[in-house]
Amino acid sequence: MTAGTGTAALLTATGTAHSASTDTPSVSGDGKLAGLSLEELREQLRADLFDEFLPFAEKFIVDHERGGFMCGVDRDGSSISTDKSTWNQGRGIWTFSHLYNTVDPDPKWLEIAGKAAEFIVKTRPKGDTLWHKNFSQKGKALGSPDNVIYSDIFVATGLQEFSRAGGDEYWDISKEIMLKCVDIYDNRADYASLKARETSPGVSRPRIFSHWFQVGRLALQMLDKRQDAEVQAVADRCIDAVMNAHFNPEFRLLTEYVNHDLTQIDGDYGQDVTMHAHEVLWLVMRAAAKRGDRVMFDTAVERFKRHTEVLWDDVYGGLGSLKHVDKNVWNMNKPLWQQVEVLFGTLTMIELTGDPWAAEWFEKMYSWFREKFYLKERGLPLWLFGGDRKVTFTPHSKFVGVFQQPRQLMLNIQTLDRIIANDGKVKTPF
Repeated sequence: MTAGTGTAALLTATGTAHSASTDTPSVSGDGKLAGLSLEELREQLRADLFDEFLPFAEKFIVDHERGGFMCGVDRDGSSISTDKSTWNQGRGIWTFSHLYNTVDPDPKWLEIAGKAAEFIVKTRPKGDTLWHKNFSQKGKALGSPDNVIYSDIFVATGLQEFSRAGGDEYWDISKEIMLKCVDIYDNRADYASLKARETSPGVSRPRIFSHWFQVGRLALQMLDKRQDAEVQAVADRCIDAVMNAHFNPEFRLLTEYVNHDLTQIDGDYGQDVTMHAHEVLWLVMRAAAKRGDRVMFDTAVERFKRHTEVLWDDVYGGLGSLKHVDKNVWNMNKPLWQQVEVLFGTLTMIELTGDPWAAEWFEKMYSWFREKFYLKERGLPLWLFGGDRKVTFTPHSKFVGVFQQPRQLMLNIQTLDRIIANDGKVKTPF
């Protein structure tokens, strides 16, 4: 990861500091969000988590005998595959560890996370080899090692969360995995987006926004548990890259690709707006709030708002993805994970600033999301995990995720708990 323009550049070029307000406004003028009281909204989210997701996961996804998660199931829980993807082992460990650590300290959640951690750590590759992407139910490696760092990063993300209750050695393993991945991303000559390299002449080994995001999210979560200079340096580099190098000042959006030296790409790949903007920007908001850095916070807020308004589908609702800005080329498929990040980002803004824009957009996304994605009215549990532009219902699925939606539910429950504990008032860190 080549050094970028530096966080200092962001702070001096994008805004000026604001003084903290002396009053304590309410997060909502009428005490409601999305037409519900704060308590009603929290209980609706808790029902989604405890009455929908967790019973389904315990019954159909969790391997209680061998440990780990078998996500190849249909909407009714029918098994399609007992294979265990490394992505979902790491993500599931995070989900059940975070559930135990922050929402519900029931020992059974920790046991589920612990068995999964034991399962996946046994499969850890040696040296600088990346993790296999898939394993059998019993832990036999399937296929070849992953060709990108995501499998490793998701395992590290799960293990660092498990370390809060499972022991510091798991945090240490997470750090080792993260630094290995950073070294591979920086220095392995054959590590690149092959698609970009093959179809865009002059682009060599491009840097990828979603890589910075996954590594940066891991580093920031690790720092919540333990201060470490090497981890802090990785976190700072990732924030610098996503907020400076990947920001195109001409159209004021974050792009998925830049050159390896962090300069803008002139061709088509420089026009691809990342789908990960919202989840990165609320992470930067939280990091800025923790540091008391109002300029960084305001910059992230401004960009969050712009990406929301640009990517929103005014006809059918929800967020699409902009694949080429100047040619106005869109992909209008709407994955669940992209939509739910708007919910947590707007609720973060509501908690910390009481921004009326955030309250309006939280309600807009929340109402649309519940209407389009929830399946209870169709007699099915859970929700869709994505869809076409209209989010057309499909009766069957080959996969049920254990991360994006339960994560969003838990994070928003915790945020609402804090707001309610503060009598519905804004609690600004600035």
